[in-house]
Amino acid sequence: MNHEPAERRDGNTPGVETIAVAYLLAAGGDAGLALRRAIADALADLGEAERRTRQRDRLISRGYVRAGPLRGA
Repeated sequence: MNHEPAERRDGNTPGVETIAVAYLLAAGGDAGLALRRAIADALADLGEAERRTRQRDRLISRGYVRAGPLRGA
C-alpha cells in the first residue's frame, strides 16, 4: 500500500503527523476519541466528494442532452 509521507513535500497542506497531533490535542489526549473524530471527518469529506461528483455528472449529462452529440467528431 502506498501512503503519503508523514509531512507532505509541497508544504501547502499538513501531513499525517501534524493532523494526528491536532486530533489528539483536540481530544484531550484520548487516542480512541481522536481516531473516531478523524474517521468521522474523513467519512463526511468522502460523502461531500461523492455528492459533488454526482452533481457534476448530472450537469454534464444535462449539457450533453441539450447540446446533442458532436457531429463529425
